Amino acid sequence: MFDILTSPDAWVALLTLTFLEIVLGIDNIVFITIAANKLPEKQQKKATLWGLILAMVQRIILLFAVSFLIGLKNPFYYVESSWFSAGISGQALILLLGGLFLLYKSTSEIHEKVELPEHDEEALEAKNITSLNRALFQILIIDFIFSIDSILTAVGMTSGIGDKPEDALVLMVIAVVISIIIMMVFANAIRVFINKHPSMQLLALSFLILIGFMLIAEAAHLSHARFFGSEIGAIPKGYLYFAITFSLLVEFLNMKYRKKEEFIEDLEENQDGSAEDPEC
Repeated sequence: MFDILTSPDAWVALLTLTFLEIVLGIDNIVFITIAANKLPEKQQKKATLWGLILAMVQRIILLFAVSFLIGLKNPFYYVESSWFSAGISGQALILLLGGLFLLYKSTSEIHEKVELPEHDEEALEAKNITSLNRALFQILIIDFIFSIDSILTAVGMTSGIGDKPEDALVLMVIAVVISIIIMMVFANAIRVFINKHPSMQLLALSFLILIGFMLIAEAAHLSHARFFGSEIGAIPKGYLYFAITFSLLVEFLNMKYRKKEEFIEDLEENQDGSAEDPEC
């Protein structure tokens, strides 16, 4: 079964696929982080760990059912009208529902963080009481949606590798397990960092809104949806990752600038205090 690992081409494919699985898992980590931060502090690490374990288990199960997953691309219902037409498939429907769920979840979270009065401790406590099971259920749903994109990428990357059908499956399973383990190592550090910086929380939620729109556009593209004769194109994921990277870079610069401003203010206050002290 593991004879494929003696091939140099297989190792190149494995390394490339592992890297892509990690990149495709970034948006998954962001959602798991947001969901886990709603829990009491003692359950946050547990939710993050189990969220990633569920992601790994789901992806491995989907790999063994990959023929069924690819079959979801076939339209089962067609919509035809004078201004709109589309062929609805299972994959497009899942992406559409996932995108709508992300839009709802993200906007409601942003509303809570912006509109909820911080001085009202009782309101804060009421909002933060979220069960671990409820959080894991939400994570399970999003894991499944993100797993489809991940698995289809894996299938495309390993197509034609090896002489036996199970060769590609071995590479895909190894890549998924390695990528999830790497994400587990860094997930809690990301969660703590986002939880520590409120501006990063809002930025992460904004990323989820962006990802939600991308999933909806991808669903329309897979359905070959046409509005008034114009077909909706796919949004290249490179654009999305560039936008996220650029936004994070700007936010890191803002954090560094704010830290510098606070240092200067503290320094000026200490100097003023020393000047007013007659013993100095």
